[in-house]
Amino acid sequence: MDFPISLDSLYQVPMPSSLFLFIHLLLLFPPGKLNSDEVKVVGPGESILAHVGEEVEFSCHLSPYLDAEHMKILWFKSQASDVVHLYQEQQELSHLQMVEFQNRTKLIKDEIRNGSVILQLYNIVPSDEGHYGCRFHSSDVTKEAIWELEVAGIGSDPHISLEGFKEGGIHLRCSSSGWYPKPKSQWRDHQGQCLPPESEAIIQNAQGLFDVETSMVLREGTLSNVSCSFQNPLLAQKKECVVQIADVFLPRTSPWKGAFLGILAVLPLLLALLAILSLYFFQKQRTTQEKLKKQAENEKGKLTAELGKLQKELDWRRTEGQAEWRAAQRYAVDVTLDPASAHPSLVVAQDGKSVSSREVTQDPVAGNPQMFTEQTCVLGLQRFSAGRHYWEVHVGHRSRWFLGACLAAVPRAVSVRLSPATGYWVMGLWNSCEYFALDPRRIALTLRVPPRRVGIFLDYEAGKLSFFNVSDGSHIFTFTDTFSGPLCAYFRPRAYDGSKHQDPLTICPLPIRGTSILEEDDSDTCNIQPYEPWDSTLNLDPEPVALSSCLLLSE
Repeated sequence: MDFPISLDSLYQVPMPSSLFLFIHLLLLFPPGKLNSDEVKVVGPGESILAHVGEEVEFSCHLSPYLDAEHMKILWFKSQASDVVHLYQEQQELSHLQMVEFQNRTKLIKDEIRNGSVILQLYNIVPSDEGHYGCRFHSSDVTKEAIWELEVAGIGSDPHISLEGFKEGGIHLRCSSSGWYPKPKSQWRDHQGQCLPPESEAIIQNAQGLFDVETSMVLREGTLSNVSCSFQNPLLAQKKECVVQIADVFLPRTSPWKGAFLGILAVLPLLLALLAILSLYFFQKQRTTQEKLKKQAENEKGKLTAELGKLQKELDWRRTEGQAEWRAAQRYAVDVTLDPASAHPSLVVAQDGKSVSSREVTQDPVAGNPQMFTEQTCVLGLQRFSAGRHYWEVHVGHRSRWFLGACLAAVPRAVSVRLSPATGYWVMGLWNSCEYFALDPRRIALTLRVPPRRVGIFLDYEAGKLSFFNVSDGSHIFTFTDTFSGPLCAYFRPRAYDGSKHQDPLTICPLPIRGTSILEEDDSDTCNIQPYEPWDSTLNLDPEPVALSSCLLLSE
């Protein structure tokens, strides 16, 4: 046998003979080479008591202490094939667990090198009750320890109910649920003397817990407390409910017994009277319902007639709006966009007749006070300070745009809310189908036909700015105000977002004055673009759309 140290070196240093003998024995019998009969497994004890819903720990260790890190450690119930938890080859094989123990165990192996491990079992249920064991297995050792797990559960507080009179006494019922094992029930009087129960029923529910119900008849002579209790035989704990009932409520002594019998005598008459009253009210309710039905039919006829009148008025107003639109076309003017006013994210065509959004926003031109830097908009080059003027803008299938007029002197480098108070008379479209005007709050507009081209008519002296749906010749909205300076046409497109409706549109003359431009594809819905949240300030427009003004040529 090779020794880790030289025996000759031991004689070089004086030492006690007993110490030398101890070292010699260690060298001859190194640790870990114990006889298997000398090894045993120490479990948590012969019996463990666990509470329902709580957790319990199964601690096991080898004696003497051995390194169990490379051993197979098995926790089982009743027999080795009923796997509670398995540790093998330094891994926990959870897939081999019994179904009822999956996701309920946790192995604590901080001291596994010293041969000590702990298994935690969570959410104890009655079915966990039984015998358990832990087994350590290696090529040299196979040992196990066995113990018993007892389960106990405390139920709910007892509830006593008065069931009525029975056999000359008061029938009491007491119930409680959630016990394990079966509890002991007991009735007692105010002196603590046991009272015999009339009946007792114990039912085991789906969770394995016991629901208990017991009853008794309280006889004459009990003038004080009556208690009902349930006790757990394992925990020696009980829950009790006390009720106080005086003799005056007992049938033989109660002064209300005569009145009660009198009520029973006249009860048939009361029931007959109740039936007659019910029939009377039923007939009255039926008559009322028929009367209400007739009134509803009359109201329906009136509403139908009123609807017809409103439809005629609507048709007349539509005709009137078309006449206003045709009259406005007489004042068609040539509108040209002012490139100097365009926001850096917009590009104006060389002929000044169309505007679109850039894919990449350019830096603002220094020294250009006419440029809008906070609004993605562009103004018309013409200034209107008197007279009547009409122009049209083709908006196509865009999902968002803003059109109208503004004071030529509005601030260009600050963000403002669009409203007549700040010098803007604007209507627009949001999310493909939300038409509105800003006067100064948002006014929702309902349009029968989505406009593909919008006509704008300015009557400066009258203080009116009107919008028309050129697609069907209908009137949309009119601002009425007093203008305090020259006005310019206002265009606010949608920012570039890569959508299919991003191409710029150019100026297109109206071929025949007074005709609409209804297109074949006028059945658009609100699904053209994804829905976008409303910009309550309209100071910044993160996603404008390309627009183009379509001027009307005077004949």
